[in-house]
Amino acid sequence: MVMDNSNKIEAHMTMEERYEVLSLVFKNDEKTTNEIFLAIDKIKENTDMNPLICERIFKDKEDFHTIAVEFHDDVHRVGGIFFTELLKELKIDKCESDI
Repeated sequence: MVMDNSNKIEAHMTMEERYEVLSLVFKNDEKTTNEIFLAIDKIKENTDMNPLICERIFKDKEDFHTIAVEFHDDVHRVGGIFFTELLKELKIDKCESDI
């Protein structure tokens, strides 16, 4: 049976000219946060890419914790490689398109 974290981590993809962001939204949980950061570090090492990582914590909204992985000035859209590998590592099989 394939594990799917889509019910635990909601992925949103936004793309604009030369800019891409993958936002991972989840319930504020230290285990999930650590799992995401470990996966990001692994993909950074495997791809030799270094995206901007932003963590957003809303103390008044426990169900809304976000880690965003951003590529700025990405002319050739190579950030997609990073996003694909990250989603695979986190076992997320669907991503919302917020274009």
